[in-house]
Amino acid sequence: MARRTLPILRQLLRGSATSSPSESSPVLGLAVALKRSVTYMPRPGDGAPRPVTLIPGDGIGPLVTGAVEQIMEAMHAPVYFEKYEVHGDLTKVPEEVIDSIRKNKVCLKGGLATPVGGGVSSLNVQLRKELDLYASLVNCFNLPGLPTRHENVDIVVIRENTEGEYSGLEHEVVPGVVESLKVITKFCSERIAKYAFEYAYLNNRKKVTAVHKANIMKLADGLFLESCREVATKYPGIKYNEIIVDNCCMQLVSKPEQFDVMSVQLVESVRDRRVWAFNASGRFSVKEYLQVANSGGIAEFPRQLVTPNLYGNLVANTAAGIAGGTGVMPGGNVGADHAVFEQGASAGNVGNEKLVGQKKANPVALLLSSAMMLRHLQFPSFADRLETAVKRVILEGKYRTKDLGGVSTTQEVVDAVIAVLD
Repeated sequence: MARRTLPILRQLLRGSATSSPSESSPVLGLAVALKRSVTYMPRPGDGAPRPVTLIPGDGIGPLVTGAVEQIMEAMHAPVYFEKYEVHGDLTKVPEEVIDSIRKNKVCLKGGLATPVGGGVSSLNVQLRKELDLYASLVNCFNLPGLPTRHENVDIVVIRENTEGEYSGLEHEVVPGVVESLKVITKFCSERIAKYAFEYAYLNNRKKVTAVHKANIMKLADGLFLESCREVATKYPGIKYNEIIVDNCCMQLVSKPEQFDVMSVQLVESVRDRRVWAFNASGRFSVKEYLQVANSGGIAEFPRQLVTPNLYGNLVANTAAGIAGGTGVMPGGNVGADHAVFEQGASAGNVGNEKLVGQKKANPVALLLSSAMMLRHLQFPSFADRLETAVKRVILEGKYRTKDLGGVSTTQEVVDAVIAVLD
């Protein structure tokens, strides 16, 4: 059936080559265009098994990637892994690993340890640059049954992955004085902004918020904002606004009592739990918000962020913290041709020796990232099965690792997920 529909889809795409983002296909009921830069979008697949490059990594990496392998086998998922041993103390990612990812187009990886200080660069960053994985996508959301400080969190953080402070351009000017360059280009800024708006458009999200520090870094972050504003004009159906990065982080971790009145109907789900919100005329204050809430009115909250490299790292980890922790947040790094899926926040976290020895690493984040990978590979039904099983185990609460308030081992969580697979 899927093979027979491919010619029809190709014909529809050719016929809509001149369509704008806001135009809709009369047949499919959704907007299509000849070229879409978004890599992570589920589409109907042909069912053929797909090869995936697997990098277990360091520390807890082999534990959590092993959990994924077991569950994929139990589901009879149409993927098979090409495994490569890579460790963070290497000076560069081996060529055969890069070649494998280029061939397979998709990679699943555990964390790679990055030495602090010294002259060894991060292999995680190397991999992103080598494959031009320009967009980091982290979805921070509440899992049913997992108690957190805030409820109704649904935040997507889209982070530029290839430049900014992570450019790695540092040198010692004179002894005791080090200069580190932050590189921002219009090309990369426009590219990540387009990705963010395309993602919002294709996933029915209503607002994109640019995070910046242009009040201080007026040229660098100013260029980023200028690019975002230009792209925003091409998507009139998506609201756009901006927030300074320190204010964004503060709003993310605001005191819980500020949000006790959030029983109002949300047009756009809570993104950053900010003290203020936006209405048709602009920003309104806490007092005004309380009046709206108490009267049963409608308050709108943006829910998607687009950021330069460093800010995205900070914001994604902060958002993960309020939504249940880095151990449950999925994510991926995507480009025009390749995608690497890994734990969404603190992807370089490899745990500690005690956690590895006790075999109590939390596999949930990588399992959910694997569901993202399955959708990317055009296997949405397998992705749904995996997500549903993981969420059911979390909801039941019997098998949880220590970071989620339980005492279970990695294997016990894996066995529980396999037991409830539909």
